[in-house]
Amino acid sequence: MDSTAVRDICVAGVEPILRGKVRDIFDLGDQLLLVTSDRVSAYDVVLPQGIPEKGAILTQLTRWWLERLPAGIRHHLISTDPADFPEPFRSAASEWGPRAMLVRKLDMIPVECVVRGYVVGSGWKDYQATGSICGIPLPEGLRQADCIDVPIFTPAAKNHEGHDENISIEKAGEMVGHDLMAQLKDLSVQIFSHGREHAATCGLILADTKFEFGIGADGPVLADEVLTADSSRYWPADQYQVGISPPSFDKQYVRDHLASCGWTGDGPVPDLPDDVVEGTTIRYQELFERVTGVNWDTWKEQTS
Repeated sequence: MDSTAVRDICVAGVEPILRGKVRDIFDLGDQLLLVTSDRVSAYDVVLPQGIPEKGAILTQLTRWWLERLPAGIRHHLISTDPADFPEPFRSAASEWGPRAMLVRKLDMIPVECVVRGYVVGSGWKDYQATGSICGIPLPEGLRQADCIDVPIFTPAAKNHEGHDENISIEKAGEMVGHDLMAQLKDLSVQIFSHGREHAATCGLILADTKFEFGIGADGPVLADEVLTADSSRYWPADQYQVGISPPSFDKQYVRDHLASCGWTGDGPVPDLPDDVVEGTTIRYQELFERVTGVNWDTWKEQTS
């Protein structure tokens, strides 16, 4: 396991058009280069330490899923092979590892497409308070982590400065068009169902996920990361039980540690102990290997 986190993405003479919490985006004309760092955030704060290999794992898992989407679903990925990148990015990529995606430039739709298959997380809090999730009524008597028989689509308005805002599909339709939202709902549920079926064969439960889409000349196009540990909630099926929030393959391990130190976003950020950093990398790596069936080190050798 590589123990060095790549937090800063540097390209000689070029600045990204956007430096997000995790990704840096470079403008290449009609294409973009998305580079996923090892930065990790918690409570909307980017932590001073990174999680080694996180960015490469997220990128390669996205690539794996995009190459296996149901027929007819368009996506933005062109290549993850540095040989296809223009200079100076081709040379810079040798320092990053397999963490960059060359993609089509799209007009991004300012709505995050969330699909939920279980009553958990913010959905559980909403259900406890209202009996609904994002305004969608659910049966009485559900418990935390209960399965929702038919997955529900709960859009959110994108907010790059803080938390995205949950909105109704009607309000989302007012923002971007009702016909487009109907398309996005169908696409999102279809991709989620595809992911959930495969996860089940790997001893995993895909509890919920979020997608982003852009508009191309041919209509909606799936963009950004897809069915990764950062965009999705996966549980080990053998540890699932109703009534608790099951353990997951994501940065919840980091959030739990910070909360145990009494830090939830205010004041100086505590350092992450080595065992928490390593344990988080192990969780990301285990999810990759269980979903793809390929050892992570073997995958890296095949892509180098």
